[in-house]
Amino acid sequence: MKQLLNTLYVTTQGTWLARERENVLVRVEKETRLRLPIHTLGAIVCFGQISASAPLMGLCAERGVALAFLTEWGRFLARVHGPVSGNVLMRRQQYRWADDPDQTAHIVRILVAAKIANSRTVLQRALRDRPEANGSQSIKAAVDHLATLQRGVLGRDEGVDSIRGCEGAAAKAYFEVFDYLITHQNETFRFAGRSRRPPLDAVNALLSFLYTLLMQDVVAALECVGLDPSVGFLHRDRPGRPGLALDLMEELRPFLADRLVLSLINRKQVAVNGFTTTESGAVTMDDATRKAVLVAWQERKRDTLRHPFLEEEIELGLLPHLQAQLMARYIRGDLDAYPAFIWR
Repeated sequence: MKQLLNTLYVTTQGTWLARERENVLVRVEKETRLRLPIHTLGAIVCFGQISASAPLMGLCAERGVALAFLTEWGRFLARVHGPVSGNVLMRRQQYRWADDPDQTAHIVRILVAAKIANSRTVLQRALRDRPEANGSQSIKAAVDHLATLQRGVLGRDEGVDSIRGCEGAAAKAYFEVFDYLITHQNETFRFAGRSRRPPLDAVNALLSFLYTLLMQDVVAALECVGLDPSVGFLHRDRPGRPGLALDLMEELRPFLADRLVLSLINRKQVAVNGFTTTESGAVTMDDATRKAVLVAWQERKRDTLRHPFLEEEIELGLLPHLQAQLMARYIRGDLDAYPAFIWR
C-alpha cells in the first residue's frame, strides 16, 4: 500500500525553494523558514511568485516528488517531473484503446455512471440531513433525474458523444440545485450555476481551486503507475490538457471536492469578505482564505473510509493512487473491467 505523504503548499510570495543535501529549504527574504526531509513529501505545490533552484528540481524528479507551479489564484502553469516510468506495453495499450471507439465508449460509460452516482449521493445526503429544508422538492426531482440518466448511461450501447450528452445533462441537473445545499451564509454565498474560466462568484472560485488541487494529485498518481495522464477517453486529446487525469477526476469530484466546498461554507470556515472581484469579473481568494482551504484539504485527505472494491480502510488522499492502480490493472488485462469509485 502506498503511504500517504505530505504535500507542501507554498503561498508566501517571493519564496525561494532550495536543496540542502536531502532536504527542501523554504526561504523568505534570505531567511530559512522551513527545512523538510525530501522523503516525507509526496508533492510541492507553489502558488504565485515562487522560485525553485535547479538542484531542488532535480532532487524532486529523482525522488518522484511532484513539483507544480500555479498562479496565485490556482490556475495551472507548469509541472516538473522526472523520467517516464512504467511499462511501455501498458502505455501502448492505453493509446490503442483511446483510438478504439468501442473500447473508449465502454470506459466512458463506467466513468460517467460513477460520476452521476456520486453526484446523486451528495444530494441524497443533503436530503437525509435536512429533509424539510428549502428546495428539498427540487433536490428530490434532481435525484430522480440523475437516477434516470445513470440507468440510461449503463443501458446504452451507443457511442461516446451520446454518453457525453448524458454527462452534460447530469452536471446541469446537479448544479441547478447545488445552491440549495448551502444552508449557512446562503445570503452571501450565492451559486447561480457553474462558471469556470474565470469563476464568477465565491462558490465557483472554491470549486475551481479544489478541482485544480485534485487534478495535481490525480496526475501524480497516473504518472506513478506508468500511465500517460494526457491521453484520456472521456476527455479527448488537446495540447496541454491531462485528459486521463480529468477522466479519473470525474468520479472523485463530488465526494472529495464538492462536499468540502459545502463544508467550508456551511461551517463558516471561509467568509465572503475573503474573496475579491477583479476588473475582468473573476473572483479570487485572499491569502488567508487560500490557506484555510489548503489546511481543510489536507485534513480532508487524512479522513478514512472503506474502499468499496478493495474492501480496505484507506485515507481519502490515497483514492487517486488506488484508482490509478486499478485503471492500470485493467489496461494491463489483470481486471475484466475498471472498478470506478462509487461512494455509498
